Amino acid sequence: DFYSDLVKGDLQDAEAHRKFYDEYNAVLDMPAEYYLDTIRTVFQEFLLPRGEWVVNGEPVNPAAIKGTALMTIEGELDDISGLGQTQAAHDLCTGIPKTKQRHLTVEGAGHYGIFSGRRWRETVYPQVREFIATYAG
Repeated sequence: DFYSDLVKGDLQDAEAHRKFYDEYNAVLDMPAEYYLDTIRTVFQEFLLPRGEWVVNGEPVNPAAIKGTALMTIEGELDDISGLGQTQAAHDLCTGIPKTKQRHLTVEGAGHYGIFSGRRWRETVYPQVREFIATYAG
């Protein structure tokens, strides 16, 4: 689409494509080791829900999280994490009252689309903003 827009002389749409991919590719700025370790730990070996994730010699214990609220968000068509994988944090964070927990599944959204573009501005951000306002301070 980017190339077609350039050929047609549609510089406004071409610029929108360029900006989108500049942001999309920004995740490549992290070290490969960190990215690959995260993928392995979270999405391949499922160490957190199995109670086997250890950081600096200490086991990670989501049940110990208290005094905060929890909001999870996932895309219905997420191509990175499976539907329900993010929502599973609610079952792990038993120290947070259910009344302070909220989950949002964004219909029609993939992994990247949750936090960028029109869907972020019109659907997700207003709910995140309201959630933060409800539990801030």
